[in-house]
Amino acid sequence: MNANVDRDEIAHFESLAARWWDPRGEMGALHAINPVRTRYIEKVAGGLKGKTALDVGCGGGLLTEALARGGADVLGIDLAAASIEVARQHAQEQDLKLQYRLVGTEDLAAEQPGRYDLVCCLEMLEHVPDPAGVVAACARLTRPGGTLVFSTINRNPKAYALMIVAAEYALGLVPRGTHDYAKFIRPSELDRWARAAGLVPREVVGLRYNPLLRSASLQPRDLDVNYLMHCNRPFSEG
Repeated sequence: MNANVDRDEIAHFESLAARWWDPRGEMGALHAINPVRTRYIEKVAGGLKGKTALDVGCGGGLLTEALARGGADVLGIDLAAASIEVARQHAQEQDLKLQYRLVGTEDLAAEQPGRYDLVCCLEMLEHVPDPAGVVAACARLTRPGGTLVFSTINRNPKAYALMIVAAEYALGLVPRGTHDYAKFIRPSELDRWARAAGLVPREVVGLRYNPLLRSASLQPRDLDVNYLMHCNRPFSEG
């Protein structure tokens, strides 16, 4: 198994695999935010049709399928075998043409450098031991001129209160143990890792979820909890 993986995290997501596609279950928040984040990705990528796309940490395939429906030639990768199997079965049931692989980001980057027009890594960086290494691998996987979108959770008291105390324990919006506050990532840290990987950060926007309305929206000025970062790989590294 790829070295940049937390086996406890993999075991946790393996245990949730069968519930990925239940919009009223433990993955309900992901179902609510998926259309919002997909529209954002489509906008910053200049459309999806005909693009080669990679979904890093694809889980059960919510984003992967959305990208495919938008016309992208998409591959989803993950290291949770049960999640990949659920994703494959669901795609077959929907008669969608896409691919999934059980492979680490760094391993795929060594195999397919510069292969993708669009690389997405959403809600995954806060679950690995070396998130900077994943960012660097995503950069290597992107063709010069290509687009990258990352999303993760800010590290501050508000994020702890909402994502762990409220979401996991008080409201039960996500399974307990899903998040580790120490692994949350400040936008300044993600910006630094992106630049160190040769990327150009273009925009950071917040993503807010309303559990009562089961709705989500982009919040350009509110990065306190969930946020997305849009980057490009420049044509010239210099």
